[in-house]
Amino acid sequence: RALEGHFKRMTVDAEVTETTTCVYRAHYRIAGNPKISIIIPNSDHVEILRECIESILEKSTYTNFEIIIVENASREASTFEYYQSLDDERIKVADYSKECGKESFNYSKICNFGVKKALGDYILFLNNDTKVISPDWMQEMLMFSQRKDVGVVGAKLYYPNGKIQHAGVLVGGSVLVVHLFEGTEKDSNGYGCRLSSVQDYSAVTGACMLIRREVFEKVGGFDDKFKVLFNDIDLCLKIRKMGLLVVWTPFAELYHYESRTRGEDDTQEKKERLNFERSLFIERYSKELKEGDPYFNKNLVCQGGGFSVLPDAVFPLAMI
Repeated sequence: RALEGHFKRMTVDAEVTETTTCVYRAHYRIAGNPKISIIIPNSDHVEILRECIESILEKSTYTNFEIIIVENASREASTFEYYQSLDDERIKVADYSKECGKESFNYSKICNFGVKKALGDYILFLNNDTKVISPDWMQEMLMFSQRKDVGVVGAKLYYPNGKIQHAGVLVGGSVLVVHLFEGTEKDSNGYGCRLSSVQDYSAVTGACMLIRREVFEKVGGFDDKFKVLFNDIDLCLKIRKMGLLVVWTPFAELYHYESRTRGEDDTQEKKERLNFERSLFIERYSKELKEGDPYFNKNLVCQGGGFSVLPDAVFPLAMI
C-alpha cells in the first residue's frame, strides 16, 4: 500500500505485489503496444537457432515483435534450407556477409547491421544459443525499458543444468568484470535476496539485452573495435555516462548455452584479439576500474560469484 501510494503521488502507473521471498515487485503498465525487434546473429548451428526461434514463437505472450536473423558466413545447406522454411511474416533474414563482405567475426558490426534492418522502437539483442523460459519475458523487460531514466534492461540466464549463468555484471579491479552469482543454484535467492530482486547494475550481458532504439543510436551503437569481448559492457557504460540506468530483472528468464556456437578463444589470433580488446577496455575505463563498482559494497568481497565480508588479506572489487 505504501509503495503504490508512492507511485500514485509520482504519477507512475504501477501495481505492487509481494514475492515469496518478502521482496516487493513493481509491475509498470506498458504504454501502447510498441514493436520489439529481436536481433539474432547466426552462423550455421541450425538446430540451436531453431530451438531459440521456436521458444520465442511458442512461449512469448507479447506478440508485437519481429525477429531479424543476421546471417553471417554460414556454409551448411541445412542453414539456408531452414531460412527458407520460416513461414512467419514476423521473421526475416538479413545477410550481413552478402551486404558487408566476409571478414573475421565481429559481433558489434553484425548487431549494428541488424539494427539498421529493424523496424521497432525497441531493440532486443539475443544470442542464437538461448531458449525462452518465462512467457512474459518481453513484457518484463519492456516495462522497465519504457522508463525514461532507464537505458538498458538485462535478463536472468541459466546454464543448461539450471545453474545461474548471468545475474548482472560488476565492473572494477584486476578482473575487469564479474558476472555475479555464476554457478549458483537456480532456486537460490542469493545474498540479500539479490537473485530475486530487480536492481540497477553497471552492466548486463548482450546475450539478452533490451534497449530503446533512440538510446542505442545516441551512443553510436556497439563499438566495432570490440569484435567479441567487452562490447556489451562498453555499451552499458556509455549509456550510464548519459545518466541512464542499467536494470537487471530476475523475472525474465532464459537458458543460455554460452559459447556453444562461437567456440573458445584457443588460437593465437583469438588470443591476440582478446588481449587487444582487454587493453582497450582498461585504457577507456581506467577511472571506473580504479574507483570500483558503485553497485557493490566496498566492505564486501566478491568470490566465486557470491559475497563475503572483506578479510584483511583480500582486496575488494573497488580497488585495483
